[in-house]
Amino acid sequence: MGYQNLLIENRGPVRRIIINRPEKLNALNHVTVNELHLAFDQAAAEDDVRVVVLAGAGGKAFVAGADISELNGLSPVDALAFSRRGQALMLKIEHLGKPVIAAIGGYALGGGMELAMSCHLRIGSEKARLGQPEIALGLIPGFGGTQRLLRLAGRAAALELCLLGDPIDATRAHVLGVLNQVVPTEALEETVNALADRLAASAPHALRGVLDAVIVGGECGLQQGLDYETQAFAVCASTEDMREGTAAFLERRKAAFSGR
Repeated sequence: MGYQNLLIENRGPVRRIIINRPEKLNALNHVTVNELHLAFDQAAAEDDVRVVVLAGAGGKAFVAGADISELNGLSPVDALAFSRRGQALMLKIEHLGKPVIAAIGGYALGGGMELAMSCHLRIGSEKARLGQPEIALGLIPGFGGTQRLLRLAGRAAALELCLLGDPIDATRAHVLGVLNQVVPTEALEETVNALADRLAASAPHALRGVLDAVIVGGECGLQQGLDYETQAFAVCASTEDMREGTAAFLERRKAAFSGR
């Protein structure tokens, strides 16, 4: 399907979703949020898609925040609906069941940082700048920033970034656990592609099991989380991919996973 603000590319089993509003630093407006919902629904429904890479066009920004011109006119009722719609998108990405990698080559601010934090892995270039600057607008993060930042970086960092609103560079974001890796700007695409290819070669049911066990089980108590892990482990043991993986190990060859 055609999109107004997104570019969709396929590289084998890797789906690239590119937010394409470079003149607005890829800011999230209603249209873009709605299109991202559709794009991730499509990625979830297609078995051939094993990994998703999310990026921003133009080289200056991943996503530089929400579209301020839209925010300025929101009523409280509109703001409630916009926040819930954005939070639903972040939950959809987080629970996609397929790895989603954020390729952050510039600014990831406000809704952009929230979008990145909903992805499972985040690779930043040395130029990446991340922050929750909503306090300067008389707002707080509305797409899950307070909660995911708390879980990724801890209370002290979450309060600092949300109360002060100052962006942090890629190095500090890596130290805090917000970024998984920082690479030279010119190496960002190559690094992300290599990571996506490695994940795409893994068994899809095992990938989903890891994602579910960590994301869903991690919100439970320890015993509930362990029970969830056990069930996911048993599901994997029922797949052809598990037989292939263990056989390949014993035969000292590379496994060829089929997704069955």
